Amino acid sequence: MTADWQPPGKNCGACGAPSCAAFLRLLSEGRKEVKDCPFGPESQQGGPNEGAFGTGDLLHEAFYGTTDSVGRAFDFILEPLPGEPSARKIVLPFRPDIVEKWGITPGAIVTGRPMGAGCPVQHVLLVLEASEVTGLLTTHVVGPRFSRGREVFAIEAYHITGFEGYARPVRREPQFGRRMRFLPGFCMMYLGHTGVVNMVLRKGADIHIRVEDIRI
Repeated sequence: MTADWQPPGKNCGACGAPSCAAFLRLLSEGRKEVKDCPFGPESQQGGPNEGAFGTGDLLHEAFYGTTDSVGRAFDFILEPLPGEPSARKIVLPFRPDIVEKWGITPGAIVTGRPMGAGCPVQHVLLVLEASEVTGLLTTHVVGPRFSRGREVFAIEAYHITGFEGYARPVRREPQFGRRMRFLPGFCMMYLGHTGVVNMVLRKGADIHIRVEDIRI
């Protein structure tokens, strides 16, 4: 056990425990290891296994230009919150009722295509939050390796309702209430998205934002 290390309190369930407190208990009993936590120090080192999330290096180590794959300039790049593998992606399955019917909860893996936004690529998503009332899922985009050997819920198609993360300005800083073009980090198509900025929180040099009404 790594001295003085504590899980982040996200209760994401990715380690197989229902909460970070439960993970600590299992850790003390020798039934879990620090590396089982995707936010643990060992999981963040990357390497051949691409870390626990299967996403390779963290976003800040990637290189981006100023235009997307079809030559459109974007205002900012959306990066992950500290210690997370991707910006948070909020999605709504075409059939929201399956979240409750299938028992999709934090820590679950879902696959599907963001058909509502017109994206042709299927994504693998790790669920952080799941609402039985609305069917909304707050997720991280993770690599296909992360889903191997695990139960996967194939929701097939979904709408992207929002993103949340840190903005790295390119042309301009995010402005509350404006529709702006941004690049989600590690977008496989390297395509700019547009959305309405409806939250801007400054944390020192960082700009924590949420963007909704997503279009590509």
